[in-house]
This record gives sequence, C-alpha cells and structure tokens, in this order.
Amino acid sequence: MLAVCLVLLQSASQPARVYDGRLRQIDVQLPRVEATITIDGLLDEAGWRDAARLTGFTQYRPVDSRPAADSTEVLTFYAPDAIYFGIRAYEAHGDVVRATMADRDNIDADDKIEILLDTFNDRRRALLFAVNPLGAQQDGVRSEGLAGAAGGQNAGFRFDGVVDLNPDYVYQSLGHVTPWGFEVEIRIPFKSLRYQSAATQDWGIQIIRTTQHTGYEDTWTPVVRANASFLIQSGTLKSLTDLRRGLVMDVTPELTARLDENDFEPGYGMTVRWGVTQNLSAAGTLNPDFSQVEADVGQVTVNQRFALFYPEKRPFFLEGLEQFDTPNALIYTRQIENPMGGIKLIGKVGGTGVAYIGAIDDNGRVPAEHPIVNLLRLRRDLGASSTIGLAYTDRIRENSWNRVLGTDARVIWKKIWFSDAQIAASWTSPGGSAGVRNGILWDMTLYDRTGYSYGNHAELVGISPDFEAQSGFVNRVNIVQGRWANRFTWYGKPGALLENTTTFVLISPLWRYHDFFALGSTLEGNANEQWLFTLRGGWGVNANYQVAHQRFDQQDYDHVQVDSAGTLIPFVIPHGLYNLWGGNIGFNTPSRALTTSANAGAGMGVIFPEAAESRGVNTFVGITWKPTPSLRVDGQWTRQSLHRAVDGSWFSTANIPRLKVEYQLRRDIFFRYIGQYTDQRVDALRDPRYGYPLVVFDSPRAALTQKEFRHDVLFSYRPTPGTVLFLGYGASHFEEQGFNFGGPRSTTEGFFLKASYLIRM
Repeated sequence: MLAVCLVLLQSASQPARVYDGRLRQIDVQLPRVEATITIDGLLDEAGWRDAARLTGFTQYRPVDSRPAADSTEVLTFYAPDAIYFGIRAYEAHGDVVRATMADRDNIDADDKIEILLDTFNDRRRALLFAVNPLGAQQDGVRSEGLAGAAGGQNAGFRFDGVVDLNPDYVYQSLGHVTPWGFEVEIRIPFKSLRYQSAATQDWGIQIIRTTQHTGYEDTWTPVVRANASFLIQSGTLKSLTDLRRGLVMDVTPELTARLDENDFEPGYGMTVRWGVTQNLSAAGTLNPDFSQVEADVGQVTVNQRFALFYPEKRPFFLEGLEQFDTPNALIYTRQIENPMGGIKLIGKVGGTGVAYIGAIDDNGRVPAEHPIVNLLRLRRDLGASSTIGLAYTDRIRENSWNRVLGTDARVIWKKIWFSDAQIAASWTSPGGSAGVRNGILWDMTLYDRTGYSYGNHAELVGISPDFEAQSGFVNRVNIVQGRWANRFTWYGKPGALLENTTTFVLISPLWRYHDFFALGSTLEGNANEQWLFTLRGGWGVNANYQVAHQRFDQQDYDHVQVDSAGTLIPFVIPHGLYNLWGGNIGFNTPSRALTTSANAGAGMGVIFPEAAESRGVNTFVGITWKPTPSLRVDGQWTRQSLHRAVDGSWFSTANIPRLKVEYQLRRDIFFRYIGQYTDQRVDALRDPRYGYPLVVFDSPRAALTQKEFRHDVLFSYRPTPGTVLFLGYGASHFEEQGFNFGGPRSTTEGFFLKASYLIRM
C-alpha cells in the first residue's frame, strides 16, 4: 500500500493516474507531441519536456511490493508515426552499472530496461522492447499461460508467463553510462507494430528494470506474485488517436551460397510481408533459406527414449510465433523441415487472435514427395484474462495424411486461481489399405493457485495409443500422467542475506492409458522436492532430491532376445524397479566480469534398453568471461556417466564441452567462433541377469560411439532485422578415439554466405 500511496501522491505536474485496487492498474494520458527527436541517447530536446513521466517503481523480484533500491524515471510520448521513450535510471551505489556492446537479444547479463507494450490491451500478450545502458537491443513477446512444449505458468514454474526472444522488430535506441546511472532514448515506429483498428485506443504498458549488482527486478506499476496473471497488473496508456503508419510492405530478397567439398550451391529467395490492416499481417516466402547460423546446443542422447525439443530459430516463422502456442504443443513449426514456399497470416480481429501457416515442404526423405502442411490457431478472449482456443493441423503426402483438431480453454478466477482444459483428436491414414487410425488427447488443470507464500497445482494429461500429431511435438503416447505440485515461499527481511527461499514439492505418477481407466497400477512415477535460495547480491543456490519407480511393459521388449552361447532365448524383464533415489545441488554467481554456474547430481536410475537399474553421475559447469565490453567468452561442459547397478560395470558416458567466443566490433558487427565436442559412448547391450549379449531385431546390439568435433566461424553484419550479411565456415571432424584431435577419421566442411536486404515501403 505504501508504493500505491507514493504513486498517487506524485506532483501535480505529472499526468493524472487512476489506481484500481482490484487490478492494481495505473492509467496515463499519453501526450501527443508533434516533434522530431534525434535518437542519440541524450534527453536534451524540447519534445521531452512535454512527455509523461513514469516513476514510482517498486521491487518485484526477489520480494514484491518493496520500494525499489534505485530510482527510475521513464519519459514517454507519441508522435504521429512512432512512440518514444526516454529513460533515466539512477544508480546510488557507485560505478556498478553493467553494460556491454552486445549482439541483439544478448543483454540478459547486463543492466536493462524492458518496455512491454500490450497494443491490443487484452492483458494476454505484450511486445517486449528492451535495452541495456548502451542501447543494445533485445526484443520478443511476453505471453501469459502455456507456451507449447517449453513449459508453463503454474505453481511449479515461473509466476509471470513465458518470454520468447526470437521475434525481431525494427526500432531505434541509443544510450550511455553517466556518473549517476545511465540514460537511453528509444523510438518504436508504428510500422513495426500490430495494434487495434479503433480511431481512439488504449494500450497496456509495463516497464521492468533489471539491476545486475543487486539481482533485483523492479516494475513501474506494482506487481504482486499472488496473482495468476502478470500482464493484468500492467498500467494503461490512454486515448491514443490518429496513429499513422502508412503502407507496411517489407520486401526481403536474399542470396545464399554454399561451398561444401567442392560442391557450389547458390540459392535465391524472397519474403514479402504486408500489413493488411493495423491488426493483421500477411507474409509469403519462396525458396527461403532456412539454415541456422548457430548449431543447436548439444544434448545428451544416450539412454534417451523420446525425441528432444529444439526451439524454432528460422526467421520466417518467428514473427507471431507465440500465437501458435497451444497446451501440449499441437503445433511445432520445426516439423516443416525445408519449405519450398509458404504463406502466413497473423493478427487479431476483435477479440479473436488469428494465426495461419501454409507450406509446401521438401524434407528430402522421400524423392519427389512434397508434403503440404496447414497450421491454424484461433484464440478468443473471454472476460478480463480468460481465453478459449481452437487448433487445426494437417499434413498431406501423396498417399497418406494426418489431421489434428483440438480446442482448449483457460479460466482465471478469484485473481489467484486458474483452470485449463484441452481436448484434441487425431486422424491418421498411412496409405494403402491400412485404414484410418484415430486417437485422443485430453488435459485438465483442475486448479492452480498462485499465492504469495503458497501455491498448488493439480493436472491430468491423457494421450491415447493412436494419437499422432505430425505437425506438433507430442513425443509420448499411450499414457495418463498426473502432476500435483505445492510451492512454499519464505521472504527475508530487507537487507537479509537470504532474500527468498522457495521449495516445490511435485508428485508425478504415470499410467498406461487403459490401466488408468481400469484403476490399474502406475507404470512409473516420481516424487521430487526442489529448493531455490536467492541470496543478497544476485547469488543463487539450488538443490533437489527425488525418489522414483519404474515398471516395464513386455511388449516394448518383444523384439529383444538373449544370446546364450549361440542359442536365442526370450528376454525376461523384471517386474519393476523401486526406491530409485537421486539428487543434485548447484549454484550461480551474480553477473560480473566472470560469472559461473554449476550443477552436480548422482542417483539411481534406469537403463531402458536393458530394463536394468543404473547408478549415474551428472555434472554441468558454465563460465562466462567478459574482460571488455566487446569481448565475451562462454564455456560450458556437460558430463554424464551411467554404470550398471548389478555389478558396477560401465554402461555409457557423455561428454559435451562447448566454447563460444564473440567479439562485438560495433552493435551491428560481430565475429564469433563456436567449438563443440560431442563424445557419447554406449556399451554393448547385455542381459542384466546373466550378462549374456542382447539381440535386438535379430542383430546383436554392439557398442555405439559418437565422437564429433564441430566448429563454426561467423562474421555477422546486421544493421536492422531483415538486413543481414553472414559469412561463415563450418566443419565437423569425426574420430575413432575420444578427444584425439590429432587424428580425425573424416571431415565434412563448407563455407556459406547469406545476404538479405530489408526494403521497407
């Protein structure tokens, strides 16, 4: 209440604010100023004198509702073609401002200011524009609720939704560090935004300041954790009128060239984006280059039963990607592997979000076969923050097809509670005379309470055996899984060493689909408790322990036999493995010139190919070194080893060190080197009872090795999103012995060039 009183008692020279005690909103009459501002990082032009002043920030993380440790002033107004922000961030603790000459989206280790613009004022998603003290940019979308396969907002996750930093927008910013803190100017043109079509409209707004030397996040309008929605607690920019963005037509021709082992492959493509209206955007692409300039971070795949999730990075899909989000990821655009062409429509009509992608794929697996893919997502606003949605996908090949239709709803009630529900059906025809298989997916979040000191969550997800989403990411079927979580949080007093302590208790049983309805026993499950400690100055410590059990299904091992001195005998699985204990502990240091994070764990587990118990050790170490504002060195090492519990013999080892070195010559130019070594080894499979070799599909399963040293060098010139020049070299070395850099067995290498130019009309 003290923060609210301070807000209401601002000086009379500031714009009128209205406080709603239920939603904790603050309204601002945003001035319209006919002025020309040069974005140079200095708030010294006459136009800033007429701007609205946004002050009165309060702490949000690690403890909400406390006065901010440092004061922040944001000036804002709008001109006919753009909205402007001027930032004065005061720092009372000396020369502690963290600022680097960072590449786009790479400022999380710096002090920064985030501006969240909810241009449809629906309190469900907001465009994110962030800057560090030098004006280096970060942009994306912040959404409430679930975000595909990436996770969700409930008692077991973050309290404030999901941030997607993949979308890029054209805007201008410049800043500098001052003796009293830092100062930044920002201009966001209306051409870069989608917004309502009304003549007079209101926009939601929230501003977040992150200070690295304390580890604190402050917000302009007071935000509390005891709320199921972060964005509903934003403020409002009132009565914006006569917004002029003119014709929005972006044409991006692109040229690519590859030279792989004396094979030269040029390519030409084009993408056109058209702002149909203020609230609808269409795009089309022909022969696009969908290559990535940075390889996916290596993941441990030994003993991995299911497909791994990798985020989308390809430019055509990124704008509006959050509008395709569904519970349980019915839409996953990376299933469109290599489009020959595609179209996209995104936006909002009234209270309904519309998102569509159509593409002709060329996945290269079947010659002359080009699957046609359609992805449709509709989501309708209900009340202040609830929604109902529909998703439809199809993938049509020459003789086969897959279709999925689903609906979902999210209802927020009594401010701190929400419930979710989803039901989807799939129909799959493999071709020929096999007929059509159909399956069902359902998900019920019975309740989720996001309270200040206590939260809980109860959910059931069921996926039938024949459910198939070829355009989504549903990597396991024939299950029903329950998730019951409780969260307890304790807050330290102001100035305390321990500022925040949170524990999550999660129970997650899993049944075979039909066993659940027959009240049968669980197939697997675990009980997990995690502890998170936030210490003064941005230090963090985490620890967890768990106990699990695993039963096996004989039909999963029908193709496995035991080679007993040349005679094949049936492979007999154990009834189950129980009381599988494990745990880990880790820490992270504050963002400084040298920043470190580490995690180590050990415990009992399962070797799934052998249906046997294991003993495992896993470690992770990450180090970031920033000796100058332009140079950044990131190193990480992931290691995992498994041994058989029955006799202590070795089963598998994974070592994945990765090094990234970046030199930022200017904001739009950088040089980068990435080296990643993947050393994964798995022993030959054997029967856990007698040690005899296992035969899988009539073939002995011999020891497997994957030893690859991959390195990539990149020159990047990117003055604005869409205008880029990439020059790169990449090579992979394969070898017989791990870490034997002197004697690679074989090498694949190549050079590539990508050039595109954004023509904005």
